[in-house]
Amino acid sequence: MRTTKPRSDLIDALQVRCARVAVGPSTVRGQGAAGLVEAARDHLGSLPLGQFGASRPSLLRARLDCATVDLMDALPRRGRSWGVARKVLNIFLRDALYTVYLRNAYRLERGEHLLELPLDSITAKALRCDVGRDQLPRWAGVKRLTPEMSDQYQAAAQAVAAARGIARVHLDAYWWAGRSK
Repeated sequence: MRTTKPRSDLIDALQVRCARVAVGPSTVRGQGAAGLVEAARDHLGSLPLGQFGASRPSLLRARLDCATVDLMDALPRRGRSWGVARKVLNIFLRDALYTVYLRNAYRLERGEHLLELPLDSITAKALRCDVGRDQLPRWAGVKRLTPEMSDQYQAAAQAVAAARGIARVHLDAYWWAGRSK
């Protein structure tokens, strides 16, 4: 059976749905800000996804950094932190990649190998176990995550993922499923 190109209103609806599924209360638990989930969902639901279909590392990184700051600014003041915004953005982009219609509409597969591992206590613990606890800075929580610390964890994730023959964005699928190797 041949499928036709989905209507743009369907793509828009799927992006809003993706934002709702990606950003639930458990995603931002403990971040101490009422309205954080709704603000993140609203922002991500209208984020121009096409910009993440980039295959050049420097270009995608610049777009991730800009989108992180924009999302952070859209969050309630008490919930604003670079780490929370980056985690939420990375989860949303991963889920958009996994949504075939969004992946195809915005050519997200082009940047799949560059997308980041969403960082939280579970992924940080798994990374520290895989590369050695002394190889990464102590995990102080998503709220305290800085761009520099994120870079260190992302570099470690890249090395672990390369050894497994996958993109780092997929590592947490293994860890959340309870499969360390």
